Amino acid sequence: MNVTVKRVNEIVRGGIDYFRIGMMKQFMDEFGQWLRHKIRVIVLKQWKTSKTIYRNLSYLNRKYEMGFSHEEIFKVANSRLGWYRGGGMNVVNFIISKELLETKIKDSAGLLKPLS
Repeated sequence: MNVTVKRVNEIVRGGIDYFRIGMMKQFMDEFGQWLRHKIRVIVLKQWKTSKTIYRNLSYLNRKYEMGFSHEEIFKVANSRLGWYRGGGMNVVNFIISKELLETKIKDSAGLLKPLS
């Protein structure tokens, strides 16, 4: 995950520096939303099995006191909607939040904020 986030940050920073013209605020806001969704999908893919997804989402739910029930997390972990649609479910969006993705944890990189 750390290598993925670092590489994504490099590409985003380069694109922002290259195309820094005009009014980009709305575009960068939409791009940031799309990028966070794709990172959530990558995280779910890296967790691979429904057991691991359930365990990790439950841990994050308890740690950050999100208030989701075990049934809601179980539904997400055992969903057969596919990675992309599973990464867009409310439980995943709130547990793996924007703030969590942008937080630098220990020596790993946090996701770049496109508008900063």
